[in-house]
Amino acid sequence: MSLNSFLIVDKRILPDYYQKVVETRRLLSSGQVKEVSAAVRMTGISRSTYYKYKDFIFEPGETASGRNAVFLMLLNHEPGVLSNLLSLFSSSGANILTISQSPPIHEKASVTITADVDHLACDVSELMTRAISISGVEQTRLIAME
Repeated sequence: MSLNSFLIVDKRILPDYYQKVVETRRLLSSGQVKEVSAAVRMTGISRSTYYKYKDFIFEPGETASGRNAVFLMLLNHEPGVLSNLLSLFSSSGANILTISQSPPIHEKASVTITADVDHLACDVSELMTRAISISGVEQTRLIAME
């Protein structure tokens, strides 16, 4: 499956059963519930809905295989901004795999970071929220996740 077959969509505009599929999978994978019948009863969806969508709906923090994420950031060209950003990734449990930084233009530099987020202490959206709060980080964007 190519990246062209994916979209990033705000779940607030989707039918509620998509989120319930994720909740059902979470109940099963955590061991809180042993059987699909009980899990779907708890979340209020049918078994057929769960089976139809279970392999196609994931939260940003979940993946079927691998846990790499690619971020694009726009940083002010100031001492310490990149260092503070990398410290955030490290303290959050992300393992930096690659960093690519463009030369600054108009005092801004774009940075692409690929990170293993398998052991992230928070979800990816929370990491991005924390990153944008760092002084000198102008934009954050999740480009891809596998």
